[in-house]
Amino acid sequence: MKKIKIYIAGHNGMVGKSIHKYLIRNKIGVIITASRKILDLENLNKVDKFIKKYKPNVIINCAGKVGGILANNNYPTEFLNENIEIQTNLIKSSYLNNIEHFINLGSSCIYPKKSKQPIKESYLLTGSLEKTNEAYALAKIVGLKMCEFYNSQYNKSYLTLMPCNLYGPNDNFDSKNSHFLPALIKKIIENKQSKIKSIEVWGTGKPRREVMHVDDLASAIGFILKKKIKNDKGLLKLIKRSSVINVGSGNEYSIANFAKIICKILDNKNKLNFNQDYPDGTMRKILDSTNIRSLGWEPKIEIKKGLIETINWYKKNFLI
Repeated sequence: MKKIKIYIAGHNGMVGKSIHKYLIRNKIGVIITASRKILDLENLNKVDKFIKKYKPNVIINCAGKVGGILANNNYPTEFLNENIEIQTNLIKSSYLNNIEHFINLGSSCIYPKKSKQPIKESYLLTGSLEKTNEAYALAKIVGLKMCEFYNSQYNKSYLTLMPCNLYGPNDNFDSKNSHFLPALIKKIIENKQSKIKSIEVWGTGKPRREVMHVDDLASAIGFILKKKIKNDKGLLKLIKRSSVINVGSGNEYSIANFAKIICKILDNKNKLNFNQDYPDGTMRKILDSTNIRSLGWEPKIEIKKGLIETINWYKKNFLI
């Protein structure tokens, strides 16, 4: 696999950096990257020229616009347009340039709001989407459906991995645009440094979320990639049945419990104040990861260990 050329789209994001690190550490392939200044993924002509020039054997798409509830509510057109263009450009260009292996990244948040739990891949599009991230969800559904259609029409084996909520080093800790876990980490750290005796948490604290360390996702991508290149019969059979594969950790807690775990790690004994003026979003999201586990993959990073690493990274990079 050392001679395999792998293009990572979105290599500067949290997921992209983790994948890059994993591939280098495990000596998998020759890595191709391009910053936004060099390659505008929203421009099909530029994407096509780039792929023609470098001729990768594998494209891993972890590029896109992401954010929490507030960002999704405030900028739905950007979440819709940017994500659709990035995905469709990469997938279409992959087909036109005969790229054999394409791995797309979706998200558990694009499943119906009231899905049965745990969520199976087959539950996609069986109900209404969560309104707080509808634009993002619609865009990501377009990408995974494109993979599905190219597979059925042109006999490709493109696939979309659907991870649960991710966290880890290089996450987005912006108060207005981040997901719930980095937002909690930042709030609880800043609260401890202040004289305020209560910690504001958005919503009721009751929604439950499954989370996974980003390095576990990177290991899942590496695992799938090895099997794909070897034309593993079990994986190809799975892709033929469904171009979507869930990747979850099984670590599920309420928002309130996540806050309590972080408070304990940071030794912050202040009271949690749940601000119910903010929406909860979907009340529960846990994935059924039976398919990928049946192939032999499983996560390894325990929640407390992962949170301690993430907290230490935040302190090192954001605190003076």
